[in-house]
Amino acid sequence: FAEYVKVPASEVFPVDCDWLDTELASIPCAYATAENMLYQAKLQAGETVLVTGASGGVGLATVQLAKRQGAKVVAVVSKAKQQQVLQAGADKVLDRDTDLPEVLGEKSVDLVVDNVAGQGFSNMLKVLRQGGRLVSSGAIAGPRVQFDLRDLYLKDITILGTTAWAEPIFSNLIRYIEAGELAPQVAKTFALKDIVKAQQTFVRKQHVGKIVLIP
Repeated sequence: FAEYVKVPASEVFPVDCDWLDTELASIPCAYATAENMLYQAKLQAGETVLVTGASGGVGLATVQLAKRQGAKVVAVVSKAKQQQVLQAGADKVLDRDTDLPEVLGEKSVDLVVDNVAGQGFSNMLKVLRQGGRLVSSGAIAGPRVQFDLRDLYLKDITILGTTAWAEPIFSNLIRYIEAGELAPQVAKTFALKDIVKAQQTFVRKQHVGKIVLIP
């Protein structure tokens, strides 16, 4: 964390919008990660997308970006945060303890966007349709998972890992912002001197969206 940073000019993008600096600050990591996941997974309009961890920065960005592309979005989120996720664009919300195959049905989802992993990973594969995809860029509930390989190969499932952003990702986000197709999701702001309070708030996980530090 710093008040100033030096970056190559090629990494700086002008943006023409009326957003506040704090709102723009919520975009780079979360929205670019989410956009890259959808880009790499080749999301198509009309597909059904399951988003886990939907109240976090990346999850909430995924909800917005998938809806922007014309997908039906099913979001997994704790009950206390479900209304805010619906307001962000989710078509349906499910509690984190939901038995996904029982509620959604097996072979009901085209794409799973997951940053949670953990014990629920196997059920994510079960709800994928033939030829479905699962894309991941994190594992906040634990990186080691167990699943039945038959759910993978009998349904021709593709599992994608994403880290580095593809070339068009950030310029695409700027275009969406300038076109008024995204809404900032800032949960709370803190002065840089209050970084400890900001981190404590983050760890409590009671917020929806991004926490922004102001230098």
